[in-house]
Amino acid sequence: MQAYLDNNATTKPTPEVVQAVTEMMTELWANPSSVHRFGQRTRQRIELAREQICNLINANQRDLIFTSGATESLNLAIRGIISSNPDKRTLITTQLEHSAAREPAADLVFKGVNVVYLPVDINGLINPNDLENALNENKDKVGLVAIHWINNETGAIQPIHEIGQLCRQHNAPFLTDATQAVGKVPCNLADLPIDAMAFSGHKFHGPKGIGALYVRRGIHLQPQILGGPHERERRGGTENAPGIVGLAAAAESAAQFLASDGPSTGLAQRDKLESALLNAIPSAVVNSAGAPRIWNTINISFPPLESEAILIMLSENEICAAAGAACSSGSLEPSPVLLAQGIPEPIAHAAVRLSISKYTTDEQIDYAIQTVPFVVEKVRQSMPAA
Repeated sequence: MQAYLDNNATTKPTPEVVQAVTEMMTELWANPSSVHRFGQRTRQRIELAREQICNLINANQRDLIFTSGATESLNLAIRGIISSNPDKRTLITTQLEHSAAREPAADLVFKGVNVVYLPVDINGLINPNDLENALNENKDKVGLVAIHWINNETGAIQPIHEIGQLCRQHNAPFLTDATQAVGKVPCNLADLPIDAMAFSGHKFHGPKGIGALYVRRGIHLQPQILGGPHERERRGGTENAPGIVGLAAAAESAAQFLASDGPSTGLAQRDKLESALLNAIPSAVVNSAGAPRIWNTINISFPPLESEAILIMLSENEICAAAGAACSSGSLEPSPVLLAQGIPEPIAHAAVRLSISKYTTDEQIDYAIQTVPFVVEKVRQSMPAA
């Protein structure tokens, strides 16, 4: 059997998503910017989809911008918000962000932006007091605070509400990367002090190549892709109608999942797998174990082994897993996220991420419990003698 435990990289589209995308590509394929009725029917379907997606996150439809995914959303938000206010040239962030946020932040340094990196503890959490100190030290100069909601590698959950409230008190816009949150945990933007939020469809059973950026009204955003009046002149380019409607189908499915016992079932599966691996492999270490974590993610190290060797053999045994962010696959370097948390390099080098979804079965969990210790032992035996 195959156990797909790489759901933080991407998820299986639901049948409703596949049906919605197929319908748009075969029946409503007109350009939504066209003035004829065919094009306007496509436009109406896009706007209905926008409403359905906003229902999932409780946001106003006018505040949602469709993009090609969370990478573009984060680039648009970081560059667009900072560049819209030349008097506030300080960005506060962390070294634990996904590369889609970390790299644009690093690039802004070359454009004269002061980038402040907050310290984190061994579990990958910021201390809100450090954020408050950074806001005070850069009073009236902070153009943006960019801190992720849930870490894509460890599943650690940041204190989003407290972060947002501090930003409001200091009149600093707050952007959060919610790529691992939307569709997996409740997200009510009417009650959260979030000014901008990025997410991607394929992380919660939607299609690839579609995502969105929520930007609260009153937050200035300079467009980064020019070439048309699309998305209220905030992102040029003909809309990906099949992707947008597929994203809406995923959003409706996610709302049903969150209203069910799905998350608690997933948490029970995660805890069962994690406990079994710790019992079977005494040297195993769960990273960010002391943090509040999302129900679907385990980041576990098997020192002194190398994660690449473990992943290859897991794959040979039909278990799909990862060493960290999917965008970093093929890298032989330890995760910069784990190193930034202060995790020792031998443990970071040995880290494997196992992530489940609503489609993960108890049989797959049992197969992983049986197979992962076998694989770890086989890799250990293949190591050269010291």
